[in-house]
Amino acid sequence: MMRRLWALFLLVGCSSAPSAPPPPPLQQSRGPIPWEVTPPAAPTPLRPNMVGPYGPWLADQVLGDGPARYSLRTNQGLTVGQWRSLARRRLLECMAPVDLGGKPEVRVDKTTPYDGLDIQFLSWQLKGGPRTEAVFLKPAGATGPLPGILALHDHGGLKYLGWRKIVRTDDATWPIVLKHQDADYGGTAWANEIAKRGNAVLVHDTFPFGSRRVKVADVSDRIQRKGVDPEPTDEAGIAAYNQWAGQHETEMEKSLISAGTTWPGVYVVEDQRALDVLCSLPGVDSCRLGCAGLSGGGMRTVFLAGLDDRIRCSVAVGFMTTWRDFLLDKCFTHTWMAYVPLLLRDLDFPEILALRAPAATMVMACTEDPLYTLAEVKRADAMMAEIFKIAGVPDRYKFNYYPGGHKFDRPMQADAFAWFDKHLKDTR
Repeated sequence: MMRRLWALFLLVGCSSAPSAPPPPPLQQSRGPIPWEVTPPAAPTPLRPNMVGPYGPWLADQVLGDGPARYSLRTNQGLTVGQWRSLARRRLLECMAPVDLGGKPEVRVDKTTPYDGLDIQFLSWQLKGGPRTEAVFLKPAGATGPLPGILALHDHGGLKYLGWRKIVRTDDATWPIVLKHQDADYGGTAWANEIAKRGNAVLVHDTFPFGSRRVKVADVSDRIQRKGVDPEPTDEAGIAAYNQWAGQHETEMEKSLISAGTTWPGVYVVEDQRALDVLCSLPGVDSCRLGCAGLSGGGMRTVFLAGLDDRIRCSVAVGFMTTWRDFLLDKCFTHTWMAYVPLLLRDLDFPEILALRAPAATMVMACTEDPLYTLAEVKRADAMMAEIFKIAGVPDRYKFNYYPGGHKFDRPMQADAFAWFDKHLKDTR
């Protein structure tokens, strides 16, 4: 079974290399489930938290506070490549990725010029669910080969929208999209802006957003509640749908677990199929690929960039902390989409992204972001910095802090775009 799962994630790089000998066992291995954990140096005090009097016990005795069993910080006797192989294998075991087929057959539904860009409206059918809609943007008249960017849309409690959250394709942008871009992106469609800098950009809907969303009419009567399936001009209806979709996450999570998979086990595979599409599009240099996203898009960046070696450069925005932060203080602010049951004592959340070492990795966080505890954000930063230092490439890792709340505004975008330019365009 594991071989079949691993085959789903077999990556085709820009060059081939001889097979490496199998890695040695983990130094801290005590069986398939790490019942023994490292307690913190100082006990967690009893204070208001997500689970009341159970918080300190869960944090100290169940999760623990030492380096996780599959952390490179625990297993420095391994090479980075050996560690990556073992830790990714464990991550995939816990994710239980689904089979959505190989590279999908892509249909071009429409083309249009807009704001100095050539834009194609694409779609493809995966094995499960509705047809996926996407847009492909590149500078007008560009023939390539251009660096390819997979731009990952956010969650934002807006499941009615997918790719539209970070793109504009004409001057008749839906009002709800403009409001979202004003609130979270400094009034810009950042996918358009990075395309204008000489990149080929693909933005796709992922499960369950936009074209991939679950419609109220398609679920059981018992859980339809007050949900509606609105038209794009019905702002009140869209708000009602988004509220319903937020409540429906609980049923979705239970059903995914009952099917033997996880939420990342679906959307990570979808993002990989989109990456397959990006690699196949005319004018894209498949050896110069990057991905980025805010919030839910930052979460998707963590998993995709941590697992797929085709991503040469990544920027995760507004989604970085530790499992301990989720456990004690912040799980109520987050989607079910972030969690991989049984992984948590094996690999801390930031170490999923650090699996890409030594590839270029940037993380952005805002110091007043209410979705995270700043001390835990900084602890996540320290974990990743240590791993990149062990890997011998501390300069390939950068963690930027910005004032303000949850956002990916213009100054942050400028820094992210410069990072991509440096690692996807600078040939020195």
